[in-house]
Amino acid sequence: MSTPASRGIRAGRQSGARQVRSLALAGALVGLLGTSVVSVTSPAIAAEAPVSQGRTAIASSSERGDLSPAAAFDGKTGTRWSSKFSDPQWLAVDLGKSTAIDKIVINWERAYATAFQIQTAATSSGPWKTVYNTTANKGGVQTIDLSTTGRFVRLYATKRSSQYGVSLWEFQVFGTGGGTSNPTNPTPTPTPTKPTSTPTSNPTTNPPATGWVPVDQAAWKKTLDAYNKIPFETVPANIVRVPEFHTNCTVANEAADDPIVLPGLVGASHLHTFFGPKVSAKTTTEDLLKSTTTCDAPGDKSAYWAPTLLKNGKPVPMKNFRAYYGSRLKDPSEVKPFPPGLRVVQGDAKRQVATPKGASGQFWCAGSAETGRSADGNWPVCAPGGNLIYQLTFQDCWDGKHIDSPDHKSHMGPAKNGTCTGDYPVAVPNISMMLGYDSLGGDGLALSSGMASSIHGDFMNAWEQDTLSALVKVCINQKAKCGVTPGWKK
Repeated sequence: MSTPASRGIRAGRQSGARQVRSLALAGALVGLLGTSVVSVTSPAIAAEAPVSQGRTAIASSSERGDLSPAAAFDGKTGTRWSSKFSDPQWLAVDLGKSTAIDKIVINWERAYATAFQIQTAATSSGPWKTVYNTTANKGGVQTIDLSTTGRFVRLYATKRSSQYGVSLWEFQVFGTGGGTSNPTNPTPTPTPTKPTSTPTSNPTTNPPATGWVPVDQAAWKKTLDAYNKIPFETVPANIVRVPEFHTNCTVANEAADDPIVLPGLVGASHLHTFFGPKVSAKTTTEDLLKSTTTCDAPGDKSAYWAPTLLKNGKPVPMKNFRAYYGSRLKDPSEVKPFPPGLRVVQGDAKRQVATPKGASGQFWCAGSAETGRSADGNWPVCAPGGNLIYQLTFQDCWDGKHIDSPDHKSHMGPAKNGTCTGDYPVAVPNISMMLGYDSLGGDGLALSSGMASSIHGDFMNAWEQDTLSALVKVCINQKAKCGVTPGWKK
């Protein structure tokens, strides 16, 4: 949360950074008049253009959404990247192809790294080769002369100069042989704008990382035709009339990957816990459909994931995971199955606010009472016999046109007065992810994405469409409480 005091601190840090840059420029002018063994120059007076400018950038973390890794490669000294407040942190850039690198210029903000390495690699997953190492950096504007090659260049910071993160205004790589074009960095758009024209019908089981990805209209029509042919069934009188079915899953794997937000970029995300098939940054819908799964609902090959819960920096074991599929609409008979290839993110990994008792979006205690709060007030303390749990609820309505959007959320939306209408006219199953942890809560807890408020979840639809359609028709449309299948069917 921004306060007058915190804004004053930030202003002071930025003012200090401008003073550092002024001193660095003065040092460069002195160097032109005499001899010096240390090269300290301003990137603004470099004759050649950096091969890194405008290239795709990734980082271990970002302090806020406006302090993204892309800001370190935009050629602007008024924008910057800043990491979260921990060690180690890293910043990497993809030059597009193997490049002969002769120099790197770093324009540090006041919160610099005192110890760091410069590394290169042929792929984003490494192996990384260290080409420069220091444990006594003083910040300012720093020029590092090199003679090396690589497609990916990474700054790997192991020690910060202050309690803040690692922050820099510009990271410029100079050399020859880099990519000839400057691609747009894959930074999610805060307020995406929908395309003005209707998208063409293209297969989209392997959609791009960002942008409005159109649904495959032929596949969607095939799904609807099959769904419409499924007959309604007589629901036995003893069945609870709640529109619902579910799937139970165990942990498939943990990895610092996110195939929706950072597809193909291995190790570029915070740590996630995956349920269903085993998932990596390179996983596609086609991969899921061919995979084995840890989920018990027949026909469900979908992938579900959330940031890993940590206790004193170590992952907390999961006790259970269940995904409920239901409806909160006035008329559940309006619900249709998900389109093939749908990808959705719910929650905000960048939301870092306190969650004291009574705040919305709480972790809570299942199976026992809450007996207190952690020292910071953000986590409950559960009585013995219970466990920490969180329920993450997704949207009810879909725009009917896209299986993904720039922020991976804007193709989905809420119902209005219990009905899907307007920009989101198609009712789809409402997913609730129940994350049960083998923990009684208390002190030492954090998510890999930060505070408790940064909880979020991802879903990649890989259901066998005929199976999903039957569950929607029988369980949700007819308001029948089912398990992994309609329990009364033999």
